[in-house]
Amino acid sequence: MPRVIIAVDFSEASFNAARYAADMLAEQKDSVAILYHNYQNPHDSENCKGYLDSLKNEFLEKGVVSVEYENEMGGDFVDNLVRLAHNRRATSVVMGFTGRSALKEALIGNSTIEVVKRNFCPVLIVPPDAKFTGIKNVAFASELKNVEMTTPTALIKSVLDIFRPFLHIVNVNSKYYVAVTEEIREQQDKLDELFKDYAHEFYFISLYDFFDAIDNFIRDYKIDMLITAPGYHRSIVYLFKRTHIQKLAYRLKIPLLAVHQ
Repeated sequence: MPRVIIAVDFSEASFNAARYAADMLAEQKDSVAILYHNYQNPHDSENCKGYLDSLKNEFLEKGVVSVEYENEMGGDFVDNLVRLAHNRRATSVVMGFTGRSALKEALIGNSTIEVVKRNFCPVLIVPPDAKFTGIKNVAFASELKNVEMTTPTALIKSVLDIFRPFLHIVNVNSKYYVAVTEEIREQQDKLDELFKDYAHEFYFISLYDFFDAIDNFIRDYKIDMLITAPGYHRSIVYLFKRTHIQKLAYRLKIPLLAVHQ
């Protein structure tokens, strides 16, 4: 049973992420949506509850069967979110992201990166303008190195089992100007075996700029979700510095699912 925490700070970015999650979860009849808000001023309690009640009704109207919410005062937002995820045995967390610097956007903009770094469960990062239209094509960015140890196979399969999309496995390496190496081919064969029960294909892109390569690929192949493993992909670790995740959020129009082994 998918148990998904949707973190909201009532900014435009977090509301958009919540509505994306509602549309996505409406297709999964056994899912549980848990809305989470953390506030600091006790005078905000009733207003926050009102927002959460309204958002909960939106989820129910869209067809999400089970919707709950947690409205918590004080403490560190990320610490609280990690604790809630453990206590509720969450399968994933959904968060918005925006590179805008407005104060009302600051919580989601700063905390999303820290949540990913904590490595406690998969995090779906929803760009400001993303709209759910189904998950038909999923791209997984892999370095194709030691794939049996570095690929979060079970988590990727859980996404594939839910949406049954076509899996596009993408490797970006500027050294492919001559040919793909035998070592890479061996890793490809191992990954091919790991996902033998799912429709998939491999792509080798010879570009220096990872951003440009992924951006072009997403556009050309109409990708609906990009999956990355930040703990193992050097380019993705680089992306998850604050300035680079801002760049990624602005360039991508689709959600980014960060998963760890």
